[in-house]
Amino acid sequence: MKALFELYWIFLKVGLFTFGGGYTMLPILQKEIVEKRKWLATEQLIDFYSLSQCSPGVIAVNVSTYIGYSKKKYLGGIFSALGVITPSIIIITIIATVLTNFLHIEAVNHAFAGIRAAVAALVIVTIIDMYKKSIVDWVCIILYIGSFVISVFTSISPVFIVLVSAVVGLLLGTRMSERKKRDK
Repeated sequence: MKALFELYWIFLKVGLFTFGGGYTMLPILQKEIVEKRKWLATEQLIDFYSLSQCSPGVIAVNVSTYIGYSKKKYLGGIFSALGVITPSIIIITIIATVLTNFLHIEAVNHAFAGIRAAVAALVIVTIIDMYKKSIVDWVCIILYIGSFVISVFTSISPVFIVLVSAVVGLLLGTRMSERKKRDK
């Protein structure tokens, strides 16, 4: 039971300091789950994010559920998901009742602009780190560039892009592995 409450507490803290959606929690998870606790490798965290992107629902809830499940099965997933949503429920309730009266104040708007800028910087740093660890061969480079271009210049669903990239990666990676075996 102690491990379940630890999962709840960790994801409560993650949820408390995640502003801007599921992607913004990535740097926090990288520090807390990968670097500090060493529960996952960066590659596993990236895999969970990919699965979360393809799964229905909120990315933050999905990724916390996957991580919790990896540690303590179903109850771990439930406790982690509850932990990550608790701060949002509390904060949104407070905002709905109090902050709406202050949105016209210029200082409040400046504070939110500062938060958005800091979150954007943290996301970019994490993306650079993910890039360094994910792009391991020419297949990954092509998939990276193709996915980026398609995401920026079309309205194709990210789920479709991830699924097609998975299939292409599987097919080309398998072919490359077979070729290496033949060449030996």
